[in-house]
This record gives sequence, structure tokens and C-alpha cells, in this order.
Amino acid sequence: MHRLSGLCGLILLLSCSTSVHAEAILVSAAASLSNAFKEIGEDFQRDHPGYRVEFNFAGSGVLLQQLDRGAPVDVFASADQHTMEQAQDKGLLNDLSRRDFARNSLWLVSPLASQLTLQRLEDLQQPELRRLAVSHPDSVPAGRYARQALQAQGLWAPLQARMVFTQNVRQSLDYVARDEVDAGFVYASDAALMPERVSKRFEVELAEPVLYPIAITRYGMGKEAAERFLQYVLAEPAQATLLRYGFSEP
Repeated sequence: MHRLSGLCGLILLLSCSTSVHAEAILVSAAASLSNAFKEIGEDFQRDHPGYRVEFNFAGSGVLLQQLDRGAPVDVFASADQHTMEQAQDKGLLNDLSRRDFARNSLWLVSPLASQLTLQRLEDLQQPELRRLAVSHPDSVPAGRYARQALQAQGLWAPLQARMVFTQNVRQSLDYVARDEVDAGFVYASDAALMPERVSKRFEVELAEPVLYPIAITRYGMGKEAAERFLQYVLAEPAQATLLRYGFSEP
């Protein structure tokens, strides 16, 4: 309830500080999309002066909880298919609007100055690696992907005592960049933001691709603004922006 109240308060604050003549589009998007979507939002507003875009970034699971509690969100973009399917099963979406719009990959990263040898998941067992950042797998897709990969190698249980669970993938990236952990799991797009502070060690092999879906919510159904923004994300200029931020085509 507190999260929903805070979100509604944020919407009210943003609405008061922006022109009352522009129609608002509220977009809830996975934390890993923050940088790319902020630029896409600015480009959209430039090309569509009658609209303004307001973003709510968090772990995909948290965004789903907010939607389920009635948050007035027009467009939802998650970092995995599982969360979007949950939203669909709960009747929170305009099912026909759902599209995959970007692809990512999961990487193990370390602080740039780290001397650890990290070439495969088994290397995480070395005693010198004491703290491993993992986004919480129950609410963050990156954490769920990491857990699946580690479980496949029989490493999830043995490594749990070293894990530092984070609220989203950006927090994992920050911990690595500040040298507060020895390694962490982040997306390729996140690692690309801090090449001067974070070292990409290896891509984690996954059983399923990291595909990002987007859809208009039940709240946003019938709104021309929501449809325009979704189509803008799928169009070439926004796709080029996503590519520059380390994503790939779905």
C-alpha cells in the first residue's frame, strides 16, 4: 500500500510540474531500461509535443505488484517473459498489444582492478571471492536468470552464503562499481554503462533468451497516447537508441 501511495504521489508531483496541456503517459519499466528509456522518452516528447512521458523504474516483479494493486500505469515493459505472462494471467494487460522489443544477455562482472580469475561459473567457488551480488530472484528477472544458471551447475546452494541480494540489477552494478562486492550478475547493457569501473568477465549461458516484452496495460487500453508510445518504442529510431545502450534486436 505504501508503494502504491508513493507511486501515486510521484505521478501527482510530476503532473503539477509539467504543462497541464500535455497528455501524460505513465510507463513502468524494468530498471535495466532506465538510461535508454529516458532518452527514448525525451525523443518521443520532442516528436509528439502534445504528450509527456513519466517513468517508474524498478525490478520487474515490483512493477507487477504495483500494477496488480491498481497503479495507474499505461504501458508496462519488463525484463523477462515470465513477469509479463503473470501480468497477462492476472488480466492486467491488453493482450493483443504485447510485443518483444529488445534482447539482452547476462554477464558476470567484477571491479575493474580485481585480480581474480573468473572465466566460468565454477570459478565463483574460489575462497578469495567472498561477496557476490545477485538481484533477488523472486522479484528481479536478472536474479532469476542467475539462479537458473547456477542451479544448472549445482552452484546455487554452495554459493548462497556469499550472496548479497539486491533490489534490482542496477544496484548490483553499483555494488560492483564501488568495489563493495567481488563480482556480480548484470546485463550487458548495464555493464556497458561503466566500462571505466567494471570489467566484463564472461557471458552466462542461459537456457532461454533474455527478451524484453512491452504491452499496454488494462488501465491504458483505448488510450491513443499509450498506443503511440508503444509503437514509438518498436520503431527504428528507438530501436537504434536501444542498440547504443547495449541491447540487441529481439
